[in-house]
Amino acid sequence: MTKHEQAVIPANSLMFCISFKLLAVEYIFREPIAGILNSGKALPDNFWNFDANDLNDFDIFCKKASQKIQSLLPKEIDERKRKLFELIYANSGAITIKELSEKVFWSSRQINRYFNQQFGLSLKVYCNILRFRASLEHIAQGKLFPEENFSDQTHFIKEIKKFSGVVPKELSKNKNDRFILLSAIKQQ
Repeated sequence: MTKHEQAVIPANSLMFCISFKLLAVEYIFREPIAGILNSGKALPDNFWNFDANDLNDFDIFCKKASQKIQSLLPKEIDERKRKLFELIYANSGAITIKELSEKVFWSSRQINRYFNQQFGLSLKVYCNILRFRASLEHIAQGKLFPEENFSDQTHFIKEIKKFSGVVPKELSKNKNDRFILLSAIKQQ
């Protein structure tokens, strides 16, 4: 998601989730996800041969999912893309497109075209999402000011509100465990 969205999860729901980094999405699903940005795609009930019984045991679910994902991984990946994502993640999105371009020998225009066509967003937007995600660690610790990667307090507040729907102070309160990811960070 590139913006906040309110979702209601009914009480006593059981849900497992598998998250992928963007490069993995490209290689595992083998199709662009640009068309489902900020929405989703209904998958058949037996997607990857999962059924309701697989939700009865988390360990079995993980094993089955891991085996399926391993079977879908290619033998080789584009080294330029691997290095690009390695640099993006190593810097939590706090790296310029120019720096990336120089380090992976890929023009900024080509990188942005790749991101837009494959993922439906620009590299800059993706880096902003990663910076937001990195700031959650600080917010979970009660640090409601920009630790890094933000030019000033106003910019920090604006970006946090853009992705979470609330200002950092409200986000840190996390009433009723509203922000699942923040709750998980606090439990670590």
